Amino acid sequence: MREDNDDYKFAACTFFAKDHPGETCGSNGLPLTPSSVTIIGQAQRLLILKHPNLCTYLDIIRCKHERIIVVAEVIGKSLKETKSKFSFEEIVNIGLQIANALNFLHKLDITHRTLSDDNILIDSNGQVKLFNYGMNYMTKEGNEVAFPIGIPRYFSPETILSGGGPSADVWSFGIILLELCIGKLWQNLKPGPILRRILTLVHAGNAAERIARENDYYDIYKQVPDYLKNIIEKCLKIYPSERATFEELVSELSCLNTKTHVEIKRVRGLMGCDLHVLYHLWQLAGGDVQAELKKNCLIKNSPPILSMPIAILLDGCTIGGKTGALFDRRIAKYSLDLLKLRLSHISPHDFYPLMHEKRKVYDAVTLPKIIRERDTEYQFYRLLWFQRLLKGYPHTAAYIRAEAEVDIPPLLRGDVWAALLGVCGDIESQYERIDKETPTPTDKQIDVDIPRCHQYCLLLCGEAGHRALKRLLKAWLLTNPQYVYWQGLDSLTAPFLFLNFCNEARAFACLQAFVPKFLHNFFLKDNSSVIKEYLAKFWQMAAFHEPELATHLHEINFVPELFAIPWFLTMFSHVFPLHKILHLWDALLVEGPSLPLFMGVGILRQLRDTLLSSGFNECILLSSDLPEIDIGECVKESINMCRSSPRSISYRRYTNEPAVKEPADDVVIPMETLFSEICPRISLSDFFSLVCQDKCCVIDIRSNLLYEKSCIEGSINVPYSGVQLGQHELRALGLRPQRVISEAVKQKKTVVVASAEDETAQLCEFFLGGFSLLASRRRSTSRPDMEGYFDNDLKDVFEADIDPVSRPCLIDIRYRLQVMSSYLTLGMIKMLFPLPREIAR
Repeated sequence: MREDNDDYKFAACTFFAKDHPGETCGSNGLPLTPSSVTIIGQAQRLLILKHPNLCTYLDIIRCKHERIIVVAEVIGKSLKETKSKFSFEEIVNIGLQIANALNFLHKLDITHRTLSDDNILIDSNGQVKLFNYGMNYMTKEGNEVAFPIGIPRYFSPETILSGGGPSADVWSFGIILLELCIGKLWQNLKPGPILRRILTLVHAGNAAERIARENDYYDIYKQVPDYLKNIIEKCLKIYPSERATFEELVSELSCLNTKTHVEIKRVRGLMGCDLHVLYHLWQLAGGDVQAELKKNCLIKNSPPILSMPIAILLDGCTIGGKTGALFDRRIAKYSLDLLKLRLSHISPHDFYPLMHEKRKVYDAVTLPKIIRERDTEYQFYRLLWFQRLLKGYPHTAAYIRAEAEVDIPPLLRGDVWAALLGVCGDIESQYERIDKETPTPTDKQIDVDIPRCHQYCLLLCGEAGHRALKRLLKAWLLTNPQYVYWQGLDSLTAPFLFLNFCNEARAFACLQAFVPKFLHNFFLKDNSSVIKEYLAKFWQMAAFHEPELATHLHEINFVPELFAIPWFLTMFSHVFPLHKILHLWDALLVEGPSLPLFMGVGILRQLRDTLLSSGFNECILLSSDLPEIDIGECVKESINMCRSSPRSISYRRYTNEPAVKEPADDVVIPMETLFSEICPRISLSDFFSLVCQDKCCVIDIRSNLLYEKSCIEGSINVPYSGVQLGQHELRALGLRPQRVISEAVKQKKTVVVASAEDETAQLCEFFLGGFSLLASRRRSTSRPDMEGYFDNDLKDVFEADIDPVSRPCLIDIRYRLQVMSSYLTLGMIKMLFPLPREIAR
């Protein structure tokens, strides 16, 4: 291994978690959580700790056979590897840095318990960092592993007898200082004799002096300055309550420290990137954590026959076979040469992108999202750019949304989601003020649901995940007393907890912002009207984009109430695994609340062939256990459908979106009418937009007399009274309608049906008045594309004075515009007239 330590930024160690002997189920009948899963959950808190004297934890990996791999930052060499002797001034400086780190951990209620000379690292600049300081914390004080943690010569007396607490770190710190001053202690003794000698210190008046005499270092000890002796003796008090605290030690050592802090110039370029970014890019470039551990013989493969037990007892315990191993304290360091080589062609200028500069277009942007997420160079640029934008949030919110339309880097997904949802302010104090511990009536149901929520996920299936999810659910219910707990709320909360496992406040803030935007009033005690409206709109979207399939499902009575409620109540989080939900919600947060309707249609589209060939029972079975869905393709098609559809057709009454200000944009429909119709309604503004762009075919079903008096240019007249209800051929409508509709079908135009409920002169006048009001507004904008829009008769009406009394009737008139896809099948427009079968082709 090379000595060029600048090439090593992180290292890994490995150990085995404890197996559960005998029983595999707990008292509640559920399987016991494996110790490795518990360790993974506990260790997540360590991943966010940042301190100048602590090595940053980068990853905790669970492997086969309960193996755990811990990846963390590494610098320089350990005190054990350092051969040179330190001066007393240097010892004070080293001690101060160690005390600072331990004081920081103790304030977070984290006890080191494994402090030793091999996990204290020091670099050439004299900076000290503690490595693997979370071993005791992640293993729950050693309860989740089968081996003792720590090195015996650093154990305090109470650690040997009862486990000890934070004051045990003070004793270990005193032993470290004593070794730095006089030399290594008890070098030739085995663990047993060392432990006995430590226990005999309880009768010593001065433990430090007694230790020095036992190791033949007393003469050297007498040469130690009194100020250092005083600190060491304060640490090596027999009774834990008499020992100094690290806060006191930091204060005293700060006064004694004479070495000035050397300001290290920040490294620029690749090595100046955040460690988590470096580790992520290194993995994308082909870095393999386990390969280096195997290379250093820290992972050894043995034939399975050697691990088989000799006998299995009735209680499930085994005799012989694989035996628990002690903790191997060696580490494997990882070189970044692979990553440097992969990104060697990147210019220094690209490491510091400026917002006003035009950025180059990357070839990888055309690839599927799952491939882009594994492309090292592409992710490098995306990470740098998003980090830049996130530092400017909330002022850069618009830029973040624009970039999120392309994709979101997985490493920053939690931060980007929070920005897209508008999360800002002092969310931590707001979350802390909520009482999440007092029992509530919903606790019992929450306790039943949580152990079934995404239990394949290592973070959510452990005890730590269960506790965090329960706190989030209780906090949300207490903050929103108008809502009740519905099954599925746990699945809805899970993605936010998964991305913000160590930041519950942000997970809660995201959930608090997400529900009003996408699931407004869905969690009311009586949410039947909200869900019925949502399902009716979904069914209309299916009829608009997949008319043949919607017709088939309608004929076999396979209605959305039978399969789609879990989809929308949980925004598909109850249907798909988390890795698919993350991609789906990436698009959801960017496109807005209408996208889930089209997501549902996208799912049906992928199952189209199977559904068309299935009956009612087969469809029920299919919906209860969905086959594999290509979520990338589903999201892509859903976005295309959402953007290409008139916005007004997805209008819902029960939504939290801003109220419509322009009358021409309003499409309020009585709920009874909405439930009875299959085709969606369209607003006047969307209708005119389609006509201006020549993207629709207008069918006017008023009488010939009214049509000849005034009509929309390019429309065709198919009087409802002249349609033969028994005929299902397109030519039954007449030669011109047949030709126009057929051409519209080929061009995939939208078909808009215009009608009046009561074809009287008064309603016709209101109808024309409605057009004239909108046209007068359009003309005030001086849009040249409106010229020649209406026929001459209608232009004459526009030039006439409009009676203000007629304007309130515009809302009623607007109801008479219905819209549907140009490739409709029979039955989709039967509320107006039966469409011939030829359309289905």
